[in-house]
Amino acid sequence: FVSEAPRLRPREVVNEYERVIYDELDLIREAANCSQLRRNWLGSDLIYHPIVMFDHTRENVLVMERIHGIPVDDIDALRAKGVNFQALGERGVEIFFKQVFRDNFFHADMHPGNIFVDASNPERPRYLGVDFGIVGSLNPSDQRYLAENFLAFFNHDYRRVAELHIESGWVPASTRVDEFEGAIRSVCEPIFQKPLSEISFGVVLIRLFATARRFQMEVQPQLVLLQKTVLNVEGLGRQLYPELDLWKTAKPVLEQWMRERLNPANTMMRLRTHLPLMLETLPELAGTLARRIESGIDPNAQKNERALAQISNEVRAGNHATRRTIAGMGWLVCALIALSALPFYWPWPSIALALAGAVCLWRSRVAA
Repeated sequence: FVSEAPRLRPREVVNEYERVIYDELDLIREAANCSQLRRNWLGSDLIYHPIVMFDHTRENVLVMERIHGIPVDDIDALRAKGVNFQALGERGVEIFFKQVFRDNFFHADMHPGNIFVDASNPERPRYLGVDFGIVGSLNPSDQRYLAENFLAFFNHDYRRVAELHIESGWVPASTRVDEFEGAIRSVCEPIFQKPLSEISFGVVLIRLFATARRFQMEVQPQLVLLQKTVLNVEGLGRQLYPELDLWKTAKPVLEQWMRERLNPANTMMRLRTHLPLMLETLPELAGTLARRIESGIDPNAQKNERALAQISNEVRAGNHATRRTIAGMGWLVCALIALSALPFYWPWPSIALALAGAVCLWRSRVAA
């Protein structure tokens, strides 16, 4: 009944919370979450997760190692131990961004009641986490768009922020990039290069909501947990070290993640992982497409029928050639990766590999 409802997607948001709440009631699931987080951070001096005793854990009983620490909001006790609050605040931000982007598995209930501090080394205090009933993860596209958005924000590249919102489908494709860029700049520029103590996030959120309404930006239910956790982290950082520079602390983590993601070796590994499935499913997809084309033909349009029938026959007859084409394209991708990554170190092998990939592609197209 409300005109804003389609953009705010209240049903999807409620469904997301329903899923989270029911998952939180299953203590076996919580134990598994704790175990995964512990494995992700084993050996780190940033945060510690307790050992779970699975033999004694049931759906309504959770048994884990007892931890000893100071509640993170007990500022007096932390000060008495001589804890470095700047280090504590910065390490908390680092943990959050590494959970989201390095591990893609983050503790989504990081309020002060769930966090303790090991102050045995006051200059390098370590976090202790409990209560793992709510965790979050992102699909690869949302993860990449968020990382690029954060980096664009940090670099004051508001046009890229606007483009990313359009590319991801978070705002309509008809949105004018220049107008959206100007609106984002007017909201974000005043908050940069300021410590948390000087930033009014309430004002920023109000202006962002106004911008969202103007450009019909839809709520993304899959990001609700992340947004909630960002607010938890921001509030915790403000409490521990009001001068914390959130942008300066997070930017190196994101840049490192992007470098690793774009690393030629990692790109080739992802290609090697997904290429067999692509080769296996492409002929089936081509056949399905041909059948759908045929099913939609107007029987009276003989010219279109003959043309589409010819396309269908060529698709069916060319399955093997299609496989060879994709294989050739895979070689070309590998060659281009090598050519872009190695010209300053091993130029001749890079050029040779690129030429080999081009020849493979040419031969596969001739065969097709």
